[in-house]
Amino acid sequence: MEIITLTQENLEKEHLCCSIASKSTERGIAQKKEWLSQRIAEGLRFKKADIRGKVFIEYLPAEKAWMPIIAEGYTHINCFWVSGSHKQKGYGKQLLEACEADSIATNGITVVVGNKKKPFLSDKAFLLKYGFEVCDTASPYFELLVKRFNPEAPLPSFHPSAKEGIIPEAATGIDIFYTAQCPFCVPYIELLTPVIMASNTPIRTHRITSAAEAQTHFCPVTTYSVFVNGKYHSNEILTAAKLEKLIAK
Repeated sequence: MEIITLTQENLEKEHLCCSIASKSTERGIAQKKEWLSQRIAEGLRFKKADIRGKVFIEYLPAEKAWMPIIAEGYTHINCFWVSGSHKQKGYGKQLLEACEADSIATNGITVVVGNKKKPFLSDKAFLLKYGFEVCDTASPYFELLVKRFNPEAPLPSFHPSAKEGIIPEAATGIDIFYTAQCPFCVPYIELLTPVIMASNTPIRTHRITSAAEAQTHFCPVTTYSVFVNGKYHSNEILTAAKLEKLIAK
C-alpha cells in the first residue's frame, strides 16, 4: 500500500477518504479541508492509503490537539480508521508505523478510545496489540491510551474539565457541541434545524472554533458530543430522526 500525505499543495485535489463526496456533504468537506489547512501549518499529518476507501490516520502535536488532554511533548492521534472491507490486510499497522516514525523524537503517542466498542473512536484492542496502554479514564467510558517512547516523561491525562462529562451550571435541554474536524458534522447540524425550530425542548448547538476552547471541553471528544440536561449522552452524530427520538425520551 502506498501512503499519501496531505499537504498544502495537494489538499484541494485529494479525496478525503473519511467522507463520501455527495451534494449533502460538499459544505462539510470544504470546511474540513479549511480546518486541515490551518492544522497542517501547526504540524498536523494526514496520511491515507492510495485506495478508494476509509483507510487513514490523522495526528498532530498534542499541545495543538483539539482534545481536552494534558500531554506535553507527545503526538496525539485525532482519528485512525480502517474500514471493514480493508481490514486484515496490514494497512492499519502500516499507517501506525508511519505515525510512530514521525513521532519517534517525541515522548510518545496518545489516542482516545472507549472501554468498549463505540462509534467514531479508535479500536482499543488493535492499539493494545501494538504497545499502547491505558493511562487515564473519564466518564462514562472513555480511556486515554499512550505508547511511550520516553519512559521518564510524565504520563498524559485528561483535562479535569472532561473527567465527569458534566457541563457546569448547565441549563435544561439538549446541547450539541461540534467542530469542522469531521466533514459530516457541519452538514448534519444544519439538517437538524427544522427539528430544533419545531421542538418545545430547548436545543442548543455550539461550534468549537479553537484548540483553546476544545482543550477545556466537558468530555474527551470534541468533534461531536451531545449532552442532555448538562450530562454527557453520546458522541454519535445525530440525524433528524435520532434527535426527534431523543426529544421524545
